[in-house]
Amino acid sequence: MRDYDGLTRPAATVVIVRDRPGAAAELLMMERASTMSFAAGALVFPGGAVDEADKMLAARYDTGLPLDEAAARIAAIRETIEEAGLAIAITGEMNQAMILRLRDGLHDGAMLGDLLERHNLTLDIQALTPFARWHPAPFDHATRVFDTRFYLARAPEGQVATVDSSENVRLFWSSATDTLAQCDGGNGRVIYPTRRNLERLARHHRHADLVADAASFPIEKIQPWREDRDGVPHLCIPDHLGYPVTAEPMAAVQRA
Repeated sequence: MRDYDGLTRPAATVVIVRDRPGAAAELLMMERASTMSFAAGALVFPGGAVDEADKMLAARYDTGLPLDEAAARIAAIRETIEEAGLAIAITGEMNQAMILRLRDGLHDGAMLGDLLERHNLTLDIQALTPFARWHPAPFDHATRVFDTRFYLARAPEGQVATVDSSENVRLFWSSATDTLAQCDGGNGRVIYPTRRNLERLARHHRHADLVADAASFPIEKIQPWREDRDGVPHLCIPDHLGYPVTAEPMAAVQRA
């Protein structure tokens, strides 16, 4: 394992799951704007970097979790409000008008903790289930990399996801299998960690099954490495963390 001194930023992302009777669950996907410096134009899950306000808010809650873990979950909640207009893992009187107030407040620079206090809302960070943690190496001339915690969350009932028109340009619900098929058909692209996670998610059809899968494997920091296999360079990950595909030819790898 390596640490990439001076490059790494902690981040968090959340796989929002919407169960469907008799069919595979749908996941909320977003297409990042082409102007973004990271994963421009790629299909991703909601998420982003952990900031200092997330750490400060985590310190105010008696979560029983390590501070960095609590801060990452708070960042996932905050970013989902900002990017998708969904309020996951928040308890209190919640409707679309309230979500709009939270989103507008965050876009205007208000702190999530202040907004929650103002509207008598509280966080339920235990509603997020840890799923994976990825810390890819920097490629080429990258100036930063992300140490990203991935979480699972059930889609809130009665809420409608909407684009923010700055960081993302499209939102849609799709099963993991269908999203992969779209990308393989040339109607989208996913970077390496997202593809590996979609392949793992595609093996299960319900939120409860995904939670059980997450509990079946350790949450270890995944740092992909390059390895020649039969003379072909591959990008590889460990084979004991629940992923059905653990290597891909470097020529096919989609990078940020």
